[in-house]
Amino acid sequence: MITAELHDGVGTVTLRRAERRNALDLDHCRAMTAHADELLAEGARVLVLTGEGSVFCAGADLDHAHDDEFRTALYDTLHHVHGLPVPVIAAVNGPAVGAGTQLALAADLRVAAPTAFFSVPTAGNGLAVDPWTVRRLALLAGGGPARALLLGCERLDAQRAHGIGLADSVGTLDDALAWAARIAALAPLSLRYSKHALNALFEEPVGPEQSVREALLEKEFAACWASEDVAEARQARQERRTPQFRGR
Repeated sequence: MITAELHDGVGTVTLRRAERRNALDLDHCRAMTAHADELLAEGARVLVLTGEGSVFCAGADLDHAHDDEFRTALYDTLHHVHGLPVPVIAAVNGPAVGAGTQLALAADLRVAAPTAFFSVPTAGNGLAVDPWTVRRLALLAGGGPARALLLGCERLDAQRAHGIGLADSVGTLDDALAWAARIAALAPLSLRYSKHALNALFEEPVGPEQSVREALLEKEFAACWASEDVAEARQARQERRTPQFRGR
């Protein structure tokens, strides 16, 4: 089961499958995508992904990991999370194995509990992760750690992950929610533009796709400067108060 909650602009999506250590199957992949979209429709300005209990996500449910339908659903979910127009924080409350590490990589920010670790043990079961995962892992963690995870099947604990930049901080779900609450008070249009611009740096569009993306970024950049939120920030500074951003 996956649950979703919304509080003051912060949406929380929680994997609740303790009997399988929060492993992902076809239904859970689809439910995560659906819940994320529902939270956005209800006004979420930032999302937090986490797992119930002591495990973030033990990876793909190996009873289904070899199915083409599951693999398609998994990558659809990862790219959907990555492309959401709001910041996404992975509150990695425990081990993130295989697809669990991929889910954390799909988020924009990662808060790792002291007991968390990241691992991608595909070489131990004859599976593989897609080039997007390999590239994102290498960009966030560095080439050496990425090789250690993929070729050496090593684990990166929370402290080392934080030291190399794979985790943005070491903390609890409460810490992640507190960070999310601060982000939810920021200007939504600015956050959306910055997220899309950062994502564009880590991807390699070619041909027409590149032109479309550049046009979108230019449109979102202009929208930030022309927004009511800019006027609100200016007015708030003059009145010495906290701005109330509305994303328009």
